[in-house]
Amino acid sequence: MDASEPVTVDTVLVTVDGSEESATAVEYAVAVADRYDASVHALFVLGRGVVRGLDAGTVDETDVAETTQEFFDDVRRIADDAGVDLATSVDDGFSQTRKTRHPGNVVLDTADAVDADFVVLPREPVTGTEAEVLEKAAEYVLSYASQPVLSV
Repeated sequence: MDASEPVTVDTVLVTVDGSEESATAVEYAVAVADRYDASVHALFVLGRGVVRGLDAGTVDETDVAETTQEFFDDVRRIADDAGVDLATSVDDGFSQTRKTRHPGNVVLDTADAVDADFVVLPREPVTGTEAEVLEKAAEYVLSYASQPVLSV
């Protein structure tokens, strides 16, 4: 790309996990989308504990769906306030049967699937096992994404 060519962004992918940090990432993603008249795709990545609990039947799928939907409702309000179109999806960040399934791959695969031109994701401090989900994804995505990435 020539430095004089304008940047074109049609879809911004934002990766979330329901945390405050991911809510901040949504605000940045919506701002980028608003600037470029683009849409936002919010990907909710389920952490290892949730995925294992769902697989084992110790975590209620309805509770996870309700929690995820409540977060997406907040995301929708942010997007609506800015007049930005929003799509959402949920994916498992881990698999007990596929070693190659981790949050970073999920983010990059989703970026390709939704044809994202820009990726925003939180880079959370390591404060516990659940908080590590998107931090590890951020490191991986920053290293391997073909799109511009904003880690907040």
